[in-house]
Amino acid sequence: MNITQKIFLHTIIWLAILIFFVFLGSRDGDYHEAIIIFVYFGVFNITIFYLNYLYILPKYLSKRRYWLCTLCIILLILLSGLLKYGFAYLFEEVILLRKGEPIPFSEYYLGAIFTGLFFIFLSTAFKFAVDWFLNEKVRKNLESEKLIAELAFLRSQINPHFLFNSLNNIYSLAYQKSDKAPEAIMKLSEIMRYMLQESNEPRVKLSREIRYLENYIELQKLRFKGQAYIELGITGQYGEQSIAPLILISFVENAFKHGVASDPAEPIKINIDIQKQHLLFDIWNKKSLLNKDESSGIGLSNVKRRLDLLYDGKYILTIDEGADSYFCRLSLNF
Repeated sequence: MNITQKIFLHTIIWLAILIFFVFLGSRDGDYHEAIIIFVYFGVFNITIFYLNYLYILPKYLSKRRYWLCTLCIILLILLSGLLKYGFAYLFEEVILLRKGEPIPFSEYYLGAIFTGLFFIFLSTAFKFAVDWFLNEKVRKNLESEKLIAELAFLRSQINPHFLFNSLNNIYSLAYQKSDKAPEAIMKLSEIMRYMLQESNEPRVKLSREIRYLENYIELQKLRFKGQAYIELGITGQYGEQSIAPLILISFVENAFKHGVASDPAEPIKINIDIQKQHLLFDIWNKKSLLNKDESSGIGLSNVKRRLDLLYDGKYILTIDEGADSYFCRLSLNF
Protein backbone atom coordinates (compact mmCIF):
# COMPACT_ATOMS: atom_id res chain seq x y z
CA MET A 1 0.00 0.00 0.00
CA ASN A 2 1.53 3.31 -1.09
CA ILE A 3 1.42 6.60 0.87
CA THR A 4 -1.56 7.98 -1.10
CA GLN A 5 -3.63 4.88 -0.39
CA LYS A 6 -2.71 5.05 3.31
CA ILE A 7 -3.75 8.72 3.57
CA PHE A 8 -7.03 7.98 1.79
CA LEU A 9 -7.77 5.01 4.06
CA HIS A 10 -6.99 6.95 7.26
CA THR A 11 -9.14 9.89 6.08
CA ILE A 12 -12.10 7.64 5.33
CA ILE A 13 -11.85 5.95 8.74
CA TRP A 14 -11.69 9.23 10.69
CA LEU A 15 -14.54 10.77 8.68
CA ALA A 16 -16.67 7.72 9.37
CA ILE A 17 -15.95 7.96 13.10
CA LEU A 18 -16.70 11.72 13.24
CA ILE A 19 -19.92 11.40 11.23
CA PHE A 20 -21.05 8.55 13.48
CA PHE A 21 -20.56 10.65 16.63
CA VAL A 22 -22.20 13.71 15.08
CA PHE A 23 -25.36 11.71 14.35
CA LEU A 24 -25.17 10.04 17.74
CA GLY A 25 -24.73 13.35 19.58
CA SER A 26 -27.29 15.40 17.69
CA ARG A 27 -30.54 16.19 19.52
CA ASP A 28 -33.82 16.65 17.68
CA GLY A 29 -32.02 16.97 14.36
CA ASP A 30 -29.93 19.92 15.57
CA TYR A 31 -26.46 19.16 14.32
CA HIS A 32 -24.91 22.54 15.16
CA GLU A 33 -23.77 21.66 18.67
CA ALA A 34 -22.72 18.15 17.63
CA ILE A 35 -20.58 19.51 14.80
CA ILE A 36 -18.86 21.97 17.14
CA ILE A 37 -18.19 19.35 19.81
CA PHE A 38 -17.21 16.37 17.70
CA VAL A 39 -15.78 17.81 14.49
CA TYR A 40 -13.76 20.74 15.79
CA PHE A 41 -12.55 18.90 18.86
CA GLY A 42 -12.12 15.78 16.77
CA VAL A 43 -9.54 17.68 14.73
CA PHE A 44 -7.63 18.47 17.96
CA ASN A 45 -7.68 14.83 19.05
CA ILE A 46 -6.71 13.52 15.61
CA THR A 47 -3.81 16.00 15.60
CA ILE A 48 -2.66 14.61 18.96
CA PHE A 49 -2.93 11.10 17.52
CA TYR A 50 -0.73 11.81 14.51
CA LEU A 51 1.80 14.04 16.28
CA ASN A 52 2.48 11.16 18.63
CA TYR A 53 2.29 8.47 15.94
CA LEU A 54 4.29 10.18 13.19
CA TYR A 55 6.72 12.37 15.12
CA ILE A 56 7.22 11.65 18.84
CA LEU A 57 7.29 7.84 18.80
CA PRO A 58 9.54 7.44 15.70
CA LYS A 59 11.89 10.24 16.79
CA TYR A 60 12.31 9.29 20.45
CA LEU A 61 10.77 5.94 21.41
CA SER A 62 12.17 4.05 18.39
CA LYS A 63 15.62 5.40 19.30
CA ARG A 64 15.14 4.45 22.97
CA ARG A 65 15.15 8.04 24.17
CA TYR A 66 12.45 7.28 26.69
CA TRP A 67 12.73 10.37 28.88
CA LEU A 68 12.48 12.77 25.93
CA CYS A 69 9.57 10.74 24.56
CA THR A 70 7.72 10.97 27.90
CA LEU A 71 8.45 14.69 28.21
CA CYS A 72 7.18 15.42 24.70
CA ILE A 73 3.98 13.48 25.34
CA ILE A 74 3.34 15.35 28.61
CA LEU A 75 3.92 18.72 26.93
CA LEU A 76 1.65 17.74 24.03
CA ILE A 77 -1.17 16.76 26.38
CA LEU A 78 -0.85 19.89 28.53
CA LEU A 79 -0.64 22.23 25.56
CA SER A 80 -3.52 20.57 23.75
CA GLY A 81 -5.65 20.97 26.90
CA LEU A 82 -5.00 24.70 26.90
CA LEU A 83 -5.75 25.02 23.19
CA LYS A 84 -8.97 23.09 23.61
CA TYR A 85 -10.08 25.37 26.42
CA GLY A 86 -9.21 28.42 24.37
CA PHE A 87 -11.30 27.10 21.48
CA ALA A 88 -14.10 26.11 23.83
CA TYR A 89 -14.18 29.66 25.16
CA LEU A 90 -15.16 30.86 21.67
CA PHE A 91 -18.25 28.65 21.93
CA GLU A 92 -18.85 29.18 25.63
CA GLU A 93 -22.61 28.84 25.46
CA VAL A 94 -22.38 25.49 23.69
CA ILE A 95 -19.40 23.91 25.42
CA LEU A 96 -18.63 25.61 28.75
CA LEU A 97 -22.16 25.71 30.16
CA ARG A 98 -23.80 22.80 31.95
CA LYS A 99 -27.42 23.30 33.04
CA GLY A 100 -26.89 27.01 32.81
CA GLU A 101 -23.82 26.94 35.06
CA PRO A 102 -20.26 27.49 33.73
CA ILE A 103 -17.88 24.53 33.85
CA PRO A 104 -14.81 25.35 36.00
CA PHE A 105 -11.49 25.60 34.17
CA SER A 106 -9.89 22.87 36.31
CA GLU A 107 -12.70 20.43 35.61
CA TYR A 108 -12.68 21.09 31.87
CA TYR A 109 -8.89 21.03 31.66
CA LEU A 110 -8.70 17.70 33.54
CA GLY A 111 -11.23 16.20 31.13
CA ALA A 112 -9.21 17.47 28.16
CA ILE A 113 -6.08 15.87 29.61
CA PHE A 114 -7.80 12.49 29.99
CA THR A 115 -9.09 12.74 26.41
CA GLY A 116 -5.58 13.55 25.19
CA LEU A 117 -4.19 10.59 27.14
CA PHE A 118 -6.74 8.33 25.46
CA PHE A 119 -5.62 9.41 21.97
CA ILE A 120 -1.95 9.10 23.01
CA PHE A 121 -2.67 5.53 24.13
CA LEU A 122 -4.61 4.84 20.92
CA SER A 123 -1.81 6.10 18.66
CA THR A 124 0.86 4.25 20.67
CA ALA A 125 -1.09 0.98 20.46
CA PHE A 126 -1.57 1.54 16.72
CA LYS A 127 2.15 2.22 16.30
CA PHE A 128 3.09 -1.00 18.10
CA ALA A 129 0.54 -2.97 16.07
CA VAL A 130 1.84 -1.60 12.75
CA ASP A 131 5.47 -2.17 13.75
CA TRP A 132 4.67 -5.74 14.82
CA PHE A 133 2.92 -6.40 11.53
CA LEU A 134 5.82 -4.97 9.51
CA ASN A 135 8.39 -6.89 11.57
CA GLU A 136 6.40 -10.07 11.13
CA LYS A 137 6.26 -9.48 7.38
CA VAL A 138 10.02 -8.89 7.27
CA ARG A 139 10.61 -12.02 9.36
CA LYS A 140 8.50 -14.14 7.02
CA ASN A 141 10.27 -12.68 3.99
CA LEU A 142 13.64 -13.51 5.55
CA GLU A 143 12.47 -17.04 6.32
CA SER A 144 11.24 -17.40 2.75
CA GLU A 145 14.55 -16.11 1.37
CA LYS A 146 16.45 -18.45 3.69
CA LEU A 147 14.30 -21.37 2.54
CA ILE A 148 14.89 -20.53 -1.13
CA ALA A 149 18.64 -20.20 -0.52
CA GLU A 150 18.79 -23.51 1.35
CA LEU A 151 16.84 -25.31 -1.36
CA ALA A 152 19.10 -23.84 -4.01
CA PHE A 153 22.11 -25.06 -2.06
CA LEU A 154 20.68 -28.56 -1.68
CA ARG A 155 19.83 -28.69 -5.38
CA SER A 156 23.34 -27.57 -6.27
CA GLN A 157 24.63 -30.53 -4.26
CA ILE A 158 22.52 -32.90 -6.32
CA ASN A 159 23.77 -31.79 -9.72
CA PRO A 160 27.55 -32.23 -9.22
CA HIS A 161 26.98 -35.49 -7.34
CA PHE A 162 24.93 -36.99 -10.15
CA LEU A 163 27.18 -35.57 -12.87
CA PHE A 164 30.26 -37.06 -11.22
CA ASN A 165 28.70 -40.55 -11.13
CA SER A 166 27.39 -40.36 -14.70
CA LEU A 167 30.69 -39.16 -16.12
CA ASN A 168 32.41 -42.05 -14.38
CA ASN A 169 29.96 -44.41 -16.06
CA ILE A 170 30.58 -42.90 -19.50
CA TYR A 171 34.33 -42.90 -18.89
CA SER A 172 34.10 -46.62 -18.18
CA LEU A 173 32.26 -47.21 -21.48
CA ALA A 174 34.69 -45.03 -23.42
CA TYR A 175 37.67 -46.76 -21.82
CA GLN A 176 36.27 -50.09 -22.98
CA LYS A 177 35.66 -48.54 -26.42
CA SER A 178 32.02 -49.57 -26.16
CA ASP A 179 29.69 -48.72 -29.05
CA LYS A 180 27.17 -47.69 -26.42
CA ALA A 181 29.21 -44.69 -25.30
CA PRO A 182 27.51 -42.26 -27.78
CA GLU A 183 24.08 -43.45 -26.63
CA ALA A 184 25.12 -42.90 -23.03
CA ILE A 185 26.26 -39.38 -23.87
CA MET A 186 22.88 -38.64 -25.49
CA LYS A 187 21.07 -39.95 -22.42
CA LEU A 188 23.24 -37.86 -20.15
CA SER A 189 22.62 -34.81 -22.37
CA GLU A 190 18.86 -35.22 -22.04
CA ILE A 191 19.18 -35.72 -18.30
CA MET A 192 21.37 -32.65 -17.86
CA ARG A 193 19.00 -30.55 -19.95
CA TYR A 194 16.24 -31.48 -17.54
CA MET A 195 18.41 -30.76 -14.50
CA LEU A 196 19.66 -27.42 -15.74
CA GLN A 197 16.43 -26.07 -17.22
CA GLU A 198 13.25 -27.62 -15.87
CA SER A 199 14.48 -28.53 -12.39
CA ASN A 200 15.01 -24.86 -11.55
CA GLU A 201 11.24 -24.51 -11.28
CA PRO A 202 9.61 -25.02 -7.84
CA ARG A 203 7.43 -27.78 -9.32
CA VAL A 204 7.57 -29.89 -12.47
CA LYS A 205 5.05 -32.27 -13.98
CA LEU A 206 5.23 -35.70 -12.43
CA SER A 207 5.44 -37.24 -15.91
CA ARG A 208 8.69 -35.33 -16.60
CA GLU A 209 10.20 -36.38 -13.28
CA ILE A 210 9.44 -40.04 -13.96
CA ARG A 211 10.80 -39.72 -17.50
CA TYR A 212 13.97 -38.41 -15.91
CA LEU A 213 14.16 -41.54 -13.73
CA GLU A 214 13.65 -43.76 -16.78
CA ASN A 215 16.52 -42.03 -18.59
CA TYR A 216 18.72 -42.48 -15.55
CA ILE A 217 17.88 -46.20 -15.38
CA GLU A 218 18.63 -46.61 -19.09
CA LEU A 219 21.96 -44.90 -18.57
CA GLN A 220 22.79 -47.30 -15.76
CA LYS A 221 21.85 -50.29 -17.93
CA LEU A 222 24.34 -49.11 -20.52
CA ARG A 223 27.03 -49.00 -17.86
CA PHE A 224 26.24 -52.59 -16.87
CA LYS A 225 26.37 -53.66 -20.54
CA GLY A 226 22.77 -54.81 -20.40
CA GLN A 227 23.41 -56.88 -17.28
CA ALA A 228 21.50 -54.54 -14.95
CA TYR A 229 18.20 -55.93 -13.77
CA ILE A 230 15.56 -53.42 -12.72
CA GLU A 231 11.85 -53.95 -12.44
CA LEU A 232 10.05 -50.63 -12.85
CA GLY A 233 6.29 -50.70 -12.34
CA ILE A 234 4.07 -47.67 -12.77
CA THR A 235 0.36 -47.79 -11.93
CA GLY A 236 -2.24 -45.06 -12.10
CA GLN A 237 -2.63 -42.26 -14.58
CA TYR A 238 -0.78 -39.01 -15.09
CA GLY A 239 -2.81 -35.86 -14.85
CA GLU A 240 -1.82 -32.40 -13.75
CA GLN A 241 0.13 -33.69 -10.77
CA SER A 242 3.33 -31.82 -10.05
CA ILE A 243 6.25 -32.58 -7.78
CA ALA A 244 9.39 -30.87 -6.56
CA PRO A 245 12.12 -31.81 -9.07
CA LEU A 246 14.90 -34.27 -8.26
CA ILE A 247 13.12 -35.71 -5.22
CA LEU A 248 12.99 -39.35 -6.35
CA ILE A 249 16.37 -39.64 -8.01
CA SER A 250 18.36 -39.97 -4.75
CA PHE A 251 16.56 -43.21 -3.85
CA VAL A 252 17.22 -44.74 -7.27
CA GLU A 253 20.80 -43.52 -7.31
CA ASN A 254 21.36 -44.97 -3.84
CA ALA A 255 20.05 -48.36 -4.98
CA PHE A 256 22.52 -48.49 -7.88
CA LYS A 257 25.45 -47.21 -5.85
CA HIS A 258 25.09 -49.44 -2.83
CA GLY A 259 22.93 -52.28 -4.08
CA VAL A 260 23.21 -55.23 -6.43
CA ALA A 261 21.83 -54.59 -9.92
CA SER A 262 23.43 -57.55 -11.68
CA ASP A 263 21.50 -60.39 -10.04
CA PRO A 264 18.51 -61.43 -12.23
CA ALA A 265 17.08 -63.43 -9.31
CA GLU A 266 16.92 -60.35 -7.08
CA PRO A 267 16.60 -57.26 -9.27
CA ILE A 268 16.16 -53.71 -8.06
CA LYS A 269 12.42 -53.23 -7.72
CA ILE A 270 10.80 -49.84 -8.19
CA ASN A 271 7.05 -49.36 -7.92
CA ILE A 272 5.30 -46.03 -8.47
CA ASP A 273 1.59 -45.73 -7.72
CA ILE A 274 0.06 -42.49 -8.99
CA GLN A 275 -3.18 -41.14 -7.59
CA LYS A 276 -4.83 -37.77 -8.15
CA GLN A 277 -3.49 -36.23 -4.94
CA HIS A 278 -1.07 -38.89 -3.76
CA LEU A 279 2.12 -40.65 -4.81
CA LEU A 280 3.43 -43.90 -3.39
CA PHE A 281 7.04 -44.64 -4.32
CA ASP A 282 8.68 -47.96 -3.29
CA ILE A 283 12.20 -49.12 -4.02
CA TRP A 284 13.93 -52.31 -2.89
CA ASN A 285 17.45 -53.51 -3.54
CA LYS A 286 19.77 -56.23 -2.40
CA LYS A 287 22.79 -54.89 -0.55
CA SER A 288 26.21 -55.14 -2.08
CA LEU A 289 28.82 -56.56 0.26
CA LEU A 290 31.64 -55.07 -1.82
CA ASN A 291 30.50 -51.44 -1.82
CA LYS A 292 31.62 -49.63 1.32
CA ASP A 293 31.31 -46.05 0.06
CA GLU A 294 31.47 -43.77 3.10
CA SER A 295 29.46 -41.08 1.30
CA SER A 296 26.37 -43.28 1.13
CA GLY A 297 24.34 -40.99 3.37
CA ILE A 298 24.83 -37.76 1.45
CA GLY A 299 22.11 -38.27 -1.15
CA LEU A 300 19.43 -39.52 1.25
CA SER A 301 20.15 -36.92 3.94
CA ASN A 302 19.86 -34.30 1.20
CA VAL A 303 16.48 -35.54 -0.01
CA LYS A 304 15.19 -35.84 3.57
CA ARG A 305 16.05 -32.20 4.17
CA ARG A 306 14.34 -31.13 0.94
CA LEU A 307 11.24 -33.13 1.88
CA ASP A 308 11.15 -31.39 5.27
CA LEU A 309 11.38 -27.99 3.61
CA LEU A 310 8.96 -28.59 0.74
CA TYR A 311 6.48 -31.16 2.09
CA ASP A 312 6.41 -30.61 5.82
CA GLY A 313 3.53 -32.67 7.19
CA LYS A 314 2.65 -33.98 3.73
CA TYR A 315 4.96 -36.96 3.44
CA ILE A 316 5.94 -40.16 5.21
CA LEU A 317 9.36 -41.67 4.53
CA THR A 318 9.93 -45.23 5.66
CA ILE A 319 13.39 -46.81 5.45
CA ASP A 320 13.84 -50.46 6.35
CA GLU A 321 17.48 -51.53 6.29
CA GLY A 322 17.96 -55.24 6.76
CA ALA A 323 21.10 -57.33 6.92
CA ASP A 324 21.16 -57.94 3.17
CA SER A 325 18.49 -55.64 1.72
CA TYR A 326 17.36 -52.05 1.70
CA PHE A 327 13.78 -50.81 1.30
CA CYS A 328 12.46 -47.25 1.01
CA ARG A 329 8.85 -46.11 0.82
CA LEU A 330 7.87 -42.51 0.18
CA SER A 331 4.23 -41.61 0.64
CA LEU A 332 3.66 -38.10 -0.66
CA ASN A 333 0.65 -35.81 -0.95
CA PHE A 334 0.81 -33.40 -3.89
